[in-house]
Amino acid sequence: MAKIRKSASIENGLMEVVKILSEQEIQAAIGKGSSYVRKCSNPDLPQEIDHNDSFKLDKACVAKGKAPPLLVSHEYMIAKEFDNIDTPESKDISQILVRSTILHGKLTELIHHAQDPKSDKGMEISLLEKKDIFEAIKDLEDKIMKIKMTIDTKF
Repeated sequence: MAKIRKSASIENGLMEVVKILSEQEIQAAIGKGSSYVRKCSNPDLPQEIDHNDSFKLDKACVAKGKAPPLLVSHEYMIAKEFDNIDTPESKDISQILVRSTILHGKLTELIHHAQDPKSDKGMEISLLEKKDIFEAIKDLEDKIMKIKMTIDTKF
């Protein structure tokens, strides 16, 4: 029977790694096989992934053009700690969704402006524009993480 893992947990992140990387890619990244990664993904076993190995696995996923699943898990766990100091208003999913829509609009606006031929570097995105876009992406990612946490704790 398949083990149930909490969404955005380290164990779930490891299972995502196994889906993304082949046996050979895992071996090349950390010098261990997918069976080791699966053991570390079992929440009922004491085996845990080494931090350096988790970084190397995420790096291999990024090299394949995929999001780093273990980084996402770490961000989720840290954000969950912040959840202990949040106010009840910040846990209202409707308000969180409204805020995420606003942040998405801001990101879209920044990208369109940066690609405007009349912008700083024309169609090319300047370093300052990249910085602003990355900040907007991070703000949106934080809000998405908040939505995940709210759903995970409420439902």
